[in-house]
Amino acid sequence: MAEAKPLPLWRQVLEDLERRLERDEFTHRFPTDRELVQHYGTSRHTVREAVRHLKARGLVERERGRGGVVTDPSLSQPMGALYNLFATVEQAGRLQDSRVLALDMRPDAAAAEKFGYDPVTPLVHLERLRLMDGEPLALDTVWLAPDIGRTLLDVDFAHTSLYDELAARTGVRPTGGTETISAVVPDEALVEVLELAPDEGLLRIERVTTHAERVVECRLTLLRTSRVALRSTWPSETALEGRVMPPPAPSAEARSQR
Repeated sequence: MAEAKPLPLWRQVLEDLERRLERDEFTHRFPTDRELVQHYGTSRHTVREAVRHLKARGLVERERGRGGVVTDPSLSQPMGALYNLFATVEQAGRLQDSRVLALDMRPDAAAAEKFGYDPVTPLVHLERLRLMDGEPLALDTVWLAPDIGRTLLDVDFAHTSLYDELAARTGVRPTGGTETISAVVPDEALVEVLELAPDEGLLRIERVTTHAERVVECRLTLLRTSRVALRSTWPSETALEGRVMPPPAPSAEARSQR
């Protein structure tokens, strides 16, 4: 019987790091490459290969020159549904707070267009820095229709849900809408406000919600990619059998040649 070959060094380091992660050994900070080299007595290439596999699986995130952090996948945000970020954080057993940066009435031409209002119409404007366990999670800007939003101008939004307050005071709760998600490279101001790590990106989530087919809210959320994972549920393989993606629409040039 052939003798089993020993595992490559990087694999041995990887398996030991996995065991240490399971023991919550890196609660505050994940070691730098130099610290791992010293601990395991191996080359920088070996530890980098082990860490690369941890990063690929979303278990750690690296900060250049400062080690890294162990990612926390406990906050999972659903897609394709009208979710409540406040409830998502609370249900994950995390502490949800907000710093209210603005709560007033002011015009905004882009938001007014979505409501179907004149560009100079004053809208209710709420801007919050959303926190999870005391650390920045998202920057949230909301515009509400004035006839229903006025009732919220005296609300303390430090620890409450906008949708819950809206329902309690007006009987209106969003029942539908659309959401567009894109990636954003933050500028220096956003890096400072959201306390972003080097090379950390943001998700830009634009939402328009409706009630009884009427637009009641326009929202822009800038969400830290390191603090949340988006989740989508797909049909079973059986349900997908025979389905194909629709062909792309013909270009204007192709249509003109028909």
